[in-house]
Amino acid sequence: MPGMKILLCTAAAAVIVSCAPSGAEEKPAPAAPGTQTAQSAELPAEKGTKTTLHYWLALPPASETKPADGWPLLLFLHGAGERGTDLNKVKVHGPPKLAGTTAELNKFIIVSPQCPAGRWDLVALKSLIDHTVKTQPVDKNRIILTGLSLGGFATWGLLAEYPDLAAAAVPICGGGKPDTAAKFKHVPIRVYHGAKDDAVPQKRSDEMVEALKKAGGKPEYTIFPDAGHDSWTAAYADAKLYQWMLEQKRAAK
Repeated sequence: MPGMKILLCTAAAAVIVSCAPSGAEEKPAPAAPGTQTAQSAELPAEKGTKTTLHYWLALPPASETKPADGWPLLLFLHGAGERGTDLNKVKVHGPPKLAGTTAELNKFIIVSPQCPAGRWDLVALKSLIDHTVKTQPVDKNRIILTGLSLGGFATWGLLAEYPDLAAAAVPICGGGKPDTAAKFKHVPIRVYHGAKDDAVPQKRSDEMVEALKKAGGKPEYTIFPDAGHDSWTAAYADAKLYQWMLEQKRAAK
């Protein structure tokens, strides 16, 4: 892609279901193949609480052949500007915006939740993944995490809290805790950042990549030299990124 410098590191309509009785299996709203529908689920959250997450669920079209073990699951986490109660904001960037537009994205179940306020609740996100695995034909060994800005931080956070969850991860213009990198050094990771980002400095991705390298990981790091905070548009526009995601599979457990 013109203007892009690539560093390869060799060291990686909403339906509320909260009325379900305690312990009952929650059922998602009906979703047809090839559609993206609004969903809600009441889920376990941090500090032993519960929260309701609203999210978009995109299913592969009927023309796609489901793999024997189920579809890969792509979890997309938006940035700070899309928080709130207007679920349509979640569709302004990334996979939920592009769902159904490329052959590669048609091969995923895509889940795109909305953060109501503050920061992402990592326990609730893990619960949403578990909920989707139980209610949709997901291959639990092909779970891919990605997010931008606030969602990029949450992607790093999920890797640290649940290092055996993901088959791969793509944090964009985010940051994490370098001292956690050894926990998930085995996970294939592609990191993206803009060199002119004045909202989340490139240093935040630099330090995570360096920590992974020191721990023995092999992240791939792409820096867009002319990009500011919006490094996600170019990253998510690359069909090769989704092809790479489709190639990732966690060792069966």
